Amino acid sequence: MSTVKRLTAETSAVVVVDIQDRLLAKVPGRDSLVRNAGFVLDVAAKLAVPVRAAEQYPKGLGPTTAEIARRLPSPPPAKTSFSCCGAGTFLEELEMLRRPQVVLVGMETHVCVLQTALDFLHAGLHVFLAVDALAARNAVDHDTAVRRLELAGAVPTTVEAVAFEWLRDAAHSQFKAVSELVKARG
Repeated sequence: MSTVKRLTAETSAVVVVDIQDRLLAKVPGRDSLVRNAGFVLDVAAKLAVPVRAAEQYPKGLGPTTAEIARRLPSPPPAKTSFSCCGAGTFLEELEMLRRPQVVLVGMETHVCVLQTALDFLHAGLHVFLAVDALAARNAVDHDTAVRRLELAGAVPTTVEAVAFEWLRDAAHSQFKAVSELVKARG
C-alpha cells in the first residue's frame, strides 16, 4: 500500500486549468467552481503557495474568467494541447519551483484536467484533486475522471481540506485570516 503524502504549504503549488468564460457558460455549478477555485487561490496567496495557470485556445474560448484572473500572478499561457504540459515550458517551470505537490483546480475534469494530471503523475509529481473546484459539462464525465485519476495515483480532496492541511495548526500565524476566508466562502 502506497503512503499518501500530506499536503504542506511549503511543498505545494496550485495549477489552474482553463477556467474560461465560454467554457464556464456550459458547466453546471459554475458559480461554485469559481467560488471554490478563488478560495484556494486566496488561501495560497496568504500562505505563499505559488500558483500557475493555463488557458485552452483563448482566441476561441475567451480568457480566464475575471474572478480567477485577478488572483493569478501573471497572465496564463495559451495552449492548444489539452494538457497544461503542452503549453511551452509549463512543466519545466513548475518543476523549477521544487514543489512536488500540485493541487489542481479547473475544467473540464475529463479532458484538460485529466491529461494534465496524468502528465504530472508521469513526471513524478504528487497530484491532489480539489474536487469541489473541478467541473465538467456532464457529471458522469467528471465523476469518471476523478475515479480514473485516483486509480492512477492522484488524491481527491476539497479546497477547505487543502486550506486546513496547509495550516496544520490553529496556532499558525495565518489561521485567523484563513478562517475569515472560510466564513466568507459560506
